[in-house]
Amino acid sequence: MSASSTPRPTGSRPVGSPAGALGPLSLGLGTIAAVSTWPTLTFFLLPWSVLAAAFAVTFGCMGIHYAGRGYGRLWTSVTGTVLGAVGLGAFLLLLTLMS
Repeated sequence: MSASSTPRPTGSRPVGSPAGALGPLSLGLGTIAAVSTWPTLTFFLLPWSVLAAAFAVTFGCMGIHYAGRGYGRLWTSVTGTVLGAVGLGAFLLLLTLMS
């Protein structure tokens, strides 16, 4: 059996790629970042929300890139990126108001 006769997957979408997890991961982190913009939770979750927001935007952009290539879903990546941007915006607004 030669290397060129190996069977290839016949599905329309690649299965089992770690890139498919970037969208849901971004959505989860973006949710944490957006929830922490609530005034009573802001100071309690501040260090975690900043990290979650930064990672949500990063993983969301990576997820959008890979979703365009067929790995994962686009809506989870876009939603996670937007929620992460909301969390970062709220943090920057808080820094501006405190200074």
